[in-house]
Amino acid sequence: MSMTGILIAAAAVGGTGILIGFLLGIAGERLKVEVDEREEKIMGVLPGNNCGGCGYPGCSGLAAAIVKGEAPVGQCPVGGSPVAAQIGEIMGIAAEAGGRKVAFVKCGGNCEKAKQDYEYSGVEDCQAVAFVPNKGPKSCNYGCMGFGSCVKACPFDAIHIVDGIALVDPEACKACSKCVEACPNHLIELVPYAAQVKVLCNSKDKGKDVMASCSAGCIGCHLCEKNCEHDAIHVTDNIAHIDYEKCTGCGACVAKCPKKVIHIVEKAG
Repeated sequence: MSMTGILIAAAAVGGTGILIGFLLGIAGERLKVEVDEREEKIMGVLPGNNCGGCGYPGCSGLAAAIVKGEAPVGQCPVGGSPVAAQIGEIMGIAAEAGGRKVAFVKCGGNCEKAKQDYEYSGVEDCQAVAFVPNKGPKSCNYGCMGFGSCVKACPFDAIHIVDGIALVDPEACKACSKCVEACPNHLIELVPYAAQVKVLCNSKDKGKDVMASCSAGCIGCHLCEKNCEHDAIHVTDNIAHIDYEKCTGCGACVAKCPKKVIHIVEKAG
């Protein structure tokens, strides 16, 4: 190939590149998506865990939702009140006061207290075990299966299986709700961090059946309800439930529970 041909080819390629670059530049300007500067500032405040606990696809999704007014400034469970206050400043609104919450496993049926119907040998995952006979080897069909679906779901290493049941470390828990969603028996719920009195049972069976399957089960006797001066605990579907807005932590229900299912949980420190 002659030198002239090489120069013509090089000029053609170069010219094509320049034209494409020019067209891409125009397209980039016309198709550019304007990002609200508040969204970028909120992204700088959010913890960046991208855990999804806020209900949005990562921190960027939450930041966009807050700017659009689709989510409150305190929607991030990981950042809590401090982050909510900073986002409130960015948005020019006051952050609503809200108490910290933590996950709580409503089960006290450990290996010693919960009876078993058979020996299980299979996939160690609660969501898989939910489809085997009686939802696993434990006699109680409402309690913790102990195979750790919640442990796998927790992005903060805040929940572990101890003696056959899941236990939450309230200091590590960020209330992201991942464990709540992962539990097939729906026995994990978010409760106020400050809550002291908790019912360690989730069974809806009648008292006789409960006692036949677990020595740590609520028998629905109503003694807790009758002895609460604050109307903070009621038995519904054979199981005691605490209204944390009314509960003062006096411990009257704890003292009267014949099965010792209601506990006062001490906080670290």
